[in-house]
Amino acid sequence: MDRPFLQTPEWLAFQKSLGRTVWRLDDGFVKANIIRHDVRFGQNFLYVPYGPELNLDLATEGLRNEIRHFTAFLKGLARQQKSMFVKLEPTHDMVVELFMRNGMRLRKSKRHMQPMFTVVADLTQTEDQLLDALHHKHRYNINLAERKGVTVEESRDAGAFWKMLEQTAERDLFRTHGAHYYQKLLTAFAAPDGALRTRLFFALHGGRPVAGVLMMEHGKTVSYVHGASDREHRALMAPHLLHWALMRQYKAQGFKWYDFWGIDSQKWPGVTRFKLGFGAKLIEYPGSFDYVVRPFWTWAYNL
Repeated sequence: MDRPFLQTPEWLAFQKSLGRTVWRLDDGFVKANIIRHDVRFGQNFLYVPYGPELNLDLATEGLRNEIRHFTAFLKGLARQQKSMFVKLEPTHDMVVELFMRNGMRLRKSKRHMQPMFTVVADLTQTEDQLLDALHHKHRYNINLAERKGVTVEESRDAGAFWKMLEQTAERDLFRTHGAHYYQKLLTAFAAPDGALRTRLFFALHGGRPVAGVLMMEHGKTVSYVHGASDREHRALMAPHLLHWALMRQYKAQGFKWYDFWGIDSQKWPGVTRFKLGFGAKLIEYPGSFDYVVRPFWTWAYNL
């Protein structure tokens, strides 16, 4: 897949537009978006989402000085900002190993900012292969939605999406951003030729939205970053048809990977079963690692 969009300069600029303090390091060997998250009692922590990234094509020995330089920079920045800790969530096991080998004492954390597991569909397969990979109930539900007249259209109505998302969050026990966030996410990455592009799609029944997804396009990867559905119309099976329609559309447009963006069988068993039903490949990331700067406040925050 392409490198995570969370590590792009465009995403960091978006975080800055939300009022967050950010830094970017890119020396050609180590790349990292660093975001300060302010929490209660005047505390903060530094966060590197799905990063840092290392140029692993170089020999391990050749990266030693660059890793130590980055480690020293990160430690100094954390002390300067009086941060409780620095949270790293790399996408490659070797990144964790190299940092720990070069003097950064990382502690495995149970608190994840991004999902540790995801499922990704390979859109380079034929449409028949993609269809065959679906769970038989998913194929049935897609046909059911089509028979009931569900259609798929693109939209810019972030307000309608957020209202539906609020209902979904209450039902599935997760948190949402405020309505302004989704509107800003759509407008910040609206350009068709931008490095990042967000697009909103609705499944409609009788002209009314009954399910919606917000997608992020980056390189040859498209990621399903936010989704919502109307519980009153769950019998229509609209989300099944919505994702299948988008998989076909993005395949036709030349995209290679469709990232369903995160599963967790403990927190969200229903959502996890739904995403796994599309027959996509399971990917596991190393997880979340903290470099502790202020032990007491880190302990209090985790507690």
